[in-house]
Amino acid sequence: MRSHRRGVAQSVERASLLANKVVVVSARGAETFRIHLGLFLAELICISAFIIEVTRALDGNTLSWAYVVEWPVLGVYAVYMWRKMLREARAEHDDTSPPVVEQQSDDPQLQAWNDYLAKLHASDQVKES
Repeated sequence: MRSHRRGVAQSVERASLLANKVVVVSARGAETFRIHLGLFLAELICISAFIIEVTRALDGNTLSWAYVVEWPVLGVYAVYMWRKMLREARAEHDDTSPPVVEQQSDDPQLQAWNDYLAKLHASDQVKES
């Protein structure tokens, strides 16, 4: 019977860990979607502005030649920032594993403290009853 209870407890623990991973993956998916959407909008603006400035420059507006060079540079910068933000987002989610806590039962002071807390808890339970 004990092995069955232990197996059920392990199954519940695995299920809760999987549920936490699903939440992390969906959060990461939403964040990367926003990053991709930002790149798409930035490139859309840069390409359309580049086309407008090329047509204005070819019509005789000499100042537009500066913008013809500027918009592709901004588009390349958007790609650079996109890659940087994706790497940071992936690094954040990869480092979120819970720390491993080691229990040291050899410490006599810790054992005495835990005994003291257990006595306090037991006396509080008696007072509430």
